[in-house]
Amino acid sequence: MSICYMNGEWKPTGECALPVTDLSIQRGVGVFDSVRYYGEKAFAITAHMNRLEEGARAVGIDVEDGTIIAGLTRAVREGGTHPDRPMKDICIAKLYITGGDVVKRGLFPNPRHFVILEEYALVSPEELNAGAALQPTTERRPYPLVKSINYMFGLMQGAGRDDILECLYCPDGYVTETLRSSFFICKDGKIITAPLGQVLGGVTRNIVIELARANGFSVEERCPEVSELSICDEAFVTSSGKEVLPVVRIGETRIANGKPGPVAAQLLKLFRENYSKWLDK
Repeated sequence: MSICYMNGEWKPTGECALPVTDLSIQRGVGVFDSVRYYGEKAFAITAHMNRLEEGARAVGIDVEDGTIIAGLTRAVREGGTHPDRPMKDICIAKLYITGGDVVKRGLFPNPRHFVILEEYALVSPEELNAGAALQPTTERRPYPLVKSINYMFGLMQGAGRDDILECLYCPDGYVTETLRSSFFICKDGKIITAPLGQVLGGVTRNIVIELARANGFSVEERCPEVSELSICDEAFVTSSGKEVLPVVRIGETRIANGKPGPVAAQLLKLFRENYSKWLDK
């Protein structure tokens, strides 16, 4: 069972609803973020809330007085120990701010907000050992600096494919990010990933880069070329839910020997040894 925080109280999600006039339904106007729990503590809550607030501001959703962000933050913290929380150790909070019912000159002055707590399917040891496959697309993510609720075009790229984790955006011959994750390759002794400004500022991405540099890895922030995928040494993605997940195939292109590589394994080990530093106090 999942539960939802809306209008100041927790209820089963089946008892919560948005009016059909909300602009998230009518025009896809809204931002969201996902915060994972480790036990009862939220992971990197400050970074997630800052990104959510910045995204709302960027698209003209009014969060200026701070009450919405404060309310969502409080709800996430309450969710960690809520007696009806699903799956005590495998849970994620999804935070949403919608456009509300009113648009004035491209601005949204009366947003709605809510949080859903639901079970999260962790990456299994078998999936880690096998690695993931991505579907490349020449499309680019709309508004990559904002975590928008509109995932429709990205989801279409892998529709009906059980063998695909998610799509990989490759506009104009360059690789940026996947639908739900930050993307990395390893080549010539370097970890390479697209720079902030061209991709969403992944919270786990930033932490993994910090850990990598602190442990002697060389990290280069540039968009890899599509042509580098067939000659790189390994690839992986990062996100709050996936942590560090190896990628072994992109479309029909096998990455290196088609097996997870040592860099992703070492970074996952470093992340799991250090994630507690970013847990909510």
